Amino acid sequence: MKKRVIAVLVPIVLIFIVIAVALGSQIWERYSYSKNRADLREYFHIEQEDDVAMVLQDTIVEDKAKLRDNVVYFALSTVERYFTDRFYVNSVEQVLLFTTDTDVIQISIGDGSNVMYVSGAGQELGYKAAFYEGDTLYIAADYVKRYANFEYQVYDEPLHMQVYTQWGSYTTAKLSKKTAVRYLGGVKSDILVELAAGDVVTVLEKLENWSKVKTAESYIGYVENKFLKEEMQAERLCSTGFQEFVYNNVQKEGKINLAFHQVFEEVNGDYLANALAPTKAVNVVSPTWFRLTNSSGDFASLANASYVARAHERGIEVWALVTDVDSADLYGVEIDFVELMSSSTNRRHLIEGLMAQVDSYGLDGINIDFEKVRSDSGTHFVQFLRELSIETRKRGVILSVDNYVPSEYTAHYNRKEQGIVVDYIIIMGYDEHYVGGGAAGSNASISFVENGIVNTKAVVPAEKIINAIPFYTRVWESGPDGLKASTLTMASEADWVNRTGVTPTWADEFCQNYVEYQVNDTLYQCWLEDVDSVAVKLQVMQSQGIKGVASWKLGLEVPAVWDVIAEYMMTSES
Repeated sequence: MKKRVIAVLVPIVLIFIVIAVALGSQIWERYSYSKNRADLREYFHIEQEDDVAMVLQDTIVEDKAKLRDNVVYFALSTVERYFTDRFYVNSVEQVLLFTTDTDVIQISIGDGSNVMYVSGAGQELGYKAAFYEGDTLYIAADYVKRYANFEYQVYDEPLHMQVYTQWGSYTTAKLSKKTAVRYLGGVKSDILVELAAGDVVTVLEKLENWSKVKTAESYIGYVENKFLKEEMQAERLCSTGFQEFVYNNVQKEGKINLAFHQVFEEVNGDYLANALAPTKAVNVVSPTWFRLTNSSGDFASLANASYVARAHERGIEVWALVTDVDSADLYGVEIDFVELMSSSTNRRHLIEGLMAQVDSYGLDGINIDFEKVRSDSGTHFVQFLRELSIETRKRGVILSVDNYVPSEYTAHYNRKEQGIVVDYIIIMGYDEHYVGGGAAGSNASISFVENGIVNTKAVVPAEKIINAIPFYTRVWESGPDGLKASTLTMASEADWVNRTGVTPTWADEFCQNYVEYQVNDTLYQCWLEDVDSVAVKLQVMQSQGIKGVASWKLGLEVPAVWDVIAEYMMTSES
């Protein structure tokens, strides 16, 4: 009997032992600490031997630097994304430029990039500053540091770097015992690195049982909270010694009331006096004196000494305008802005020509009115403005630039950079609807004007913004032959309205008087630009606190409009 019982019990015991061992193994497998090590090259997504992974602040970013001859290089796209977008690259001339308010700093790209030229004087750098690899331009990190505020530290095995562009407080903690920093929170996650007791980590995020941390060598992973002690706040201080570049602009006191004066032949001071006779409070006049004649930087000039003298007698400054608008009509040439602006020779030729006019005629400023700059010319146009601003700044004369109301199609004009280097940006707050635009509508509705100012203010200081208003509108005809439009000046509106026999009605949506009537199958529409519409625009400009008003153009207005403009000029700035 006893033997029988033993015979029955032994298998049962063995079964329990097997089950216990299996369960124990599962429990061990579940709760024991993994000893697997992460592939650190895979962790940093390193593909090439000379790739340097980047930890920016407390994040591993996709961008990779390069290590060549013990020098760290960033791709231009990385530089523009994280450090500065103020370098100018010309791949044809193989130069890299950085423009301050007084100098153009230049290096050649490639083998000659170990010499930096400031105003033509060479300085040895001790390293190659820039080179192309395929289509990618790489710039030495130490060269970028001359123009942007950041610091970095490079670590080996694998190559990675810590980059700081911001400084401030952060949380640290010590490890109470030797432990592993793991890829994810959990004992089964792979080990990134092992740290000793007493090592200090940066605590990035505190979870229930684990914390996301960064080690002294910038590995970012997780450790268990139970191993962290002595948490405290620390301060990361900037020790770069970097000084931000300051662009000293030429500024006028008080508000600006600029009148554009379109002329097609040389006119003298008497002509100007007649044009200004009905005006009030005008303190700047901008005559259309200079027109580009080719893509090499030549221009025709209508400058006149007595015109400048008469303006100065009246206390009015002259900001002579240079434009591309008339080039095709007057000279049979469309300006190729890539050819004109990408060439350092052509830029210099145009700038020297404009400055010769400034010096000869005692001009107070230059107004740039280039309205046909395409997206492929944007970076070159901005570089032209940087270089031109150096020369106007030297002379103490104003540099202003006419800009469209911001849109995605004109983003390449780079208003943000303009707002840094030029003195004033003039918004052309009109042509909301235009001939060829495909739809009838207001020339300058109040929402169009206000949005143009607000969106410009998003990237340009208000004290640098002038909004231009129109002294004209359009009469739209929608009929069997399609949509047509004709220009109607403010001065001729009253007569036109009388001839229509229609009484204008105020349209709150547009803050304009509106006329609509039909003749046979043709619908006529006009959103008037008059004293009433201008008054509302000036109220918006006042509330937005911008620098002033401009008007296009002298001779199209009614005298009464100057009363509301003068009242705006007398109102204190917001």
